[in-house]
Amino acid sequence: MIDRRTFNAAMGTGAAAVSVGGPHGAPSAAAAPRDPSPTPAGAGSFARVKQIRAGLLDVGYAEAGPAHGPVVVCLHGWPYDIHSYVGVAPLLAEQGYRVIVPYLRGHGTTRFLSERTFRNAQQSAVALDIVALMDALKIERAVLAGFDWGSRTADIIAALWPERCRALVSVSGYLITDVRANLEPAPAKVEYTWWYQYYFATERGRKAMEDRDRRRDLTRLVWQQTSPTWDFDDATFDRTATAFDNPDYPAIVIHNYRWRLGVADGQRRYDGLEKQLAARPPIAVPTVTLDPERDPFTAPGDGSAYRDRFTGPYEHRTLAGVGHNVPQEAPEAFARAVTDAARLSTASPS
Repeated sequence: MIDRRTFNAAMGTGAAAVSVGGPHGAPSAAAAPRDPSPTPAGAGSFARVKQIRAGLLDVGYAEAGPAHGPVVVCLHGWPYDIHSYVGVAPLLAEQGYRVIVPYLRGHGTTRFLSERTFRNAQQSAVALDIVALMDALKIERAVLAGFDWGSRTADIIAALWPERCRALVSVSGYLITDVRANLEPAPAKVEYTWWYQYYFATERGRKAMEDRDRRRDLTRLVWQQTSPTWDFDDATFDRTATAFDNPDYPAIVIHNYRWRLGVADGQRRYDGLEKQLAARPPIAVPTVTLDPERDPFTAPGDGSAYRDRFTGPYEHRTLAGVGHNVPQEAPEAFARAVTDAARLSTASPS
């Protein structure tokens, strides 16, 4: 287990809504970001995006709720952005939570501090970004909630730095990657669903990500395939696709999927963490897992495939009629999962 001292040494450095339950526990310190900048106006947008230097990045993030409320960090996936939580944030803010929604590396207004930094998207690097963000915002502990890349990132922090994670909401359960295990073929139907991962392993896929029009066509197709019941409009997609114009986006996306397939190297500085993660460490923090019924990536068995990885207070639920982008498709259900996870943390022994 890596503690905060080891981490720091290694790195060197509201809208009215239905009630989803109230906050519990001690508040965290308020952030001290630079002056925020406005985001494009429009219905369903965050009013402002703030920036703060954290670890290797200048992180862009949205914030909602009282500055001294108990903290929830909401983590988006691919190909999405902070607007996956535009409906969730006011629901939680109304209940007294301080909600932090960061752009992951390579997305939106998040930028690398140095041009010389390798554009690495292996799982441990992304997780350390969020720990660094919490440090920069002086947040000791938070409920971590995510889907897709966000689930994996939250799972890693909960497993390796449980003292930073008050509770966990993880869509699709346990998503920590073992690259060696990923070398084994999956059932044909699963492989078919992951078509874009293999596309990104080719130069054609890389070029598609670097071309703005092709990138938008591809990501919109993924939205349609993974959320077949979500009737989103052009404005909703375009609002998020703006985040894909980050100059580091192609490199980050391509490296993430190539690394997970074992066809791109990570960095040696993360080898120790990746060795721990390859062992599939259990997660002991209070957890709510969500399986979206219409997500093609949802494994059969109502969570049974990963149940043994969660050893603390635990609840699981399947969301009928919901696809991959759970917080945006079902914000009330996602917000409820957050408050239920917080309740589990309050009920569990200290």
